[in-house]
Amino acid sequence: MNTAVATVDAPPLQTAGPPNRLVQGFARLDSGRKLMLGLGAAALLALLVAAALMAGRPEFRVLYANLSPQDGGAVIEQLSQLGVPYQHSEGGTAILVPADRVHDVRLQLAAQGLPRGSVVGFELMDTARLGMTQFQERLNFQRGLEGELVRSISSLNAVAEARVHLALPNQTGFFREQQKPSASVLLTLHGGRVLDRAQVAGIVHLVASSVPEMRPAAVSVVDQQGNLLSQSADGAQSGIDSRQLEYRRMVEQMYAQRILDLLEPLVGRQNVRAQVTADVDFSVTDQTSEQFRPNQAPNEAAVRSAQLLESGSQTEQTPAGVPGAVANLPPGAAAAPINAPDAGPLGVVPGQNVPGGSAEANRRREQVTNFEVDRTVAVTRGATGNIRRLSAAVVLNHAEGTDRRGEPTTTALSPELMAQINALVREAIGFSEPRGDTVNVMNAAFNRTVVETVELPLWQQPWLQDLIRSLVWPLGLLLLALIVFLGMVRPSLKLMAAPPPEAGAEGAPPGSQLNALVDDTPQRPGLPAPASNETTVEQLRLEDARRLARENPMAVANIVRGWMTGESTATAS
Repeated sequence: MNTAVATVDAPPLQTAGPPNRLVQGFARLDSGRKLMLGLGAAALLALLVAAALMAGRPEFRVLYANLSPQDGGAVIEQLSQLGVPYQHSEGGTAILVPADRVHDVRLQLAAQGLPRGSVVGFELMDTARLGMTQFQERLNFQRGLEGELVRSISSLNAVAEARVHLALPNQTGFFREQQKPSASVLLTLHGGRVLDRAQVAGIVHLVASSVPEMRPAAVSVVDQQGNLLSQSADGAQSGIDSRQLEYRRMVEQMYAQRILDLLEPLVGRQNVRAQVTADVDFSVTDQTSEQFRPNQAPNEAAVRSAQLLESGSQTEQTPAGVPGAVANLPPGAAAAPINAPDAGPLGVVPGQNVPGGSAEANRRREQVTNFEVDRTVAVTRGATGNIRRLSAAVVLNHAEGTDRRGEPTTTALSPELMAQINALVREAIGFSEPRGDTVNVMNAAFNRTVVETVELPLWQQPWLQDLIRSLVWPLGLLLLALIVFLGMVRPSLKLMAAPPPEAGAEGAPPGSQLNALVDDTPQRPGLPAPASNETTVEQLRLEDARRLARENPMAVANIVRGWMTGESTATAS
């Protein structure tokens, strides 16, 4: 006995538009598919919102940095009143605002006097009160001067923070010795920054020049580690100054360059190396010498003092002589006793008539003459930076050439050429044997090992890494959106877009639907359908049968079990 499977003819399906088809397809989905589709849609929506927020997020730049807590609070309060978004960084000491509003916000805050700064300068004198005592005025002036010095020192690149303490004594006219002012400076340097001696000396002279009657030696500079920086800033302390080292380096480079300028045209630029070591004397010497010349001739020496003493006595006799006109004539021009030739006693010249008779005289003459001593006093001050000794070392490469086969070869320089080069080097540095200078010229083959520069791969190039960092978020969001769409949303959309099955009525039992799908025998004769439609219906039935087997395997198992039971009953009968 054959069991006939009854089929229920379903009413003809009406053609539905795409929206209705999607709704019907969504209704046909099971709960798992519906949940997956909902989660995928929610994930896509979240990704779109995140992308929109990141695209619309403004770029923030630093408005102010290194702000004190007081200034930071005042700036944030003003930004809140202006409605400007802001961010914190560097532990709250830096404030960031949108990049397109940095300059506008700075001008607006400057109009409000922000940031005021934790250091007050001479603006403290603008708030002088009536009835302020002289002590308060001096104290405010000192605070203002300290604040101005702090601002000036803090403007240096290496200085992060500075504090200045001034000791200004009260100058009055009742003290015989006035006390000089002094100052101390505490510096907080940026990480990895140091101050050289020239910069420390600049800070010392800046402070000393800002206070009347303050000497640079009265200024002490200390860093945040407690190290005294100004111990040799004024040059009073012993030790090597950086300027001395720089001068020595300059002298050595100058002599080395002289050697290279002479030898490079002869042997080639890459075939000579030269180094010069200079022993420079930076000591300051003062020398005083006094020299005396031997006794000089009287006519050449300068008379310092002369003393002449003459004494004498004379006894006169009665006048005698030939009377007449000659005796009554006046005497001639008198001549100096010293200069008169053949002068007799008391200047009587031979042949001159003496009015009287003969006379007797006693004469004494003493003359003392002191001449200046020829003395030379020389004061010599030795200049600093004198070169005490020079040492030059020169290395020359072998001469390059080719052999008979055309291969490159190197040969040593001839002794004659080496001697000429040695002489040139001596002349270039001003060789002095008494000074102890040395010159060493060596000829050797240079090692021409070429160091290959390893180029970074493309993925390690800085510009590519910056590009990847800027695109990692957009590309990551796009990739995640594709994964969600292809793995969760697209399969459900394909099932929703598929047309509904044509066989089986709504609400029919699963067994009748499966029988209708697998029954290939027509229940009643009908007109054959086109081949294309039969193929389409057959594929749809097969797809629906597979879907029904996946969604309700127990029902399919019962149907198959019923088929097997019916076949066995028919066989037994």
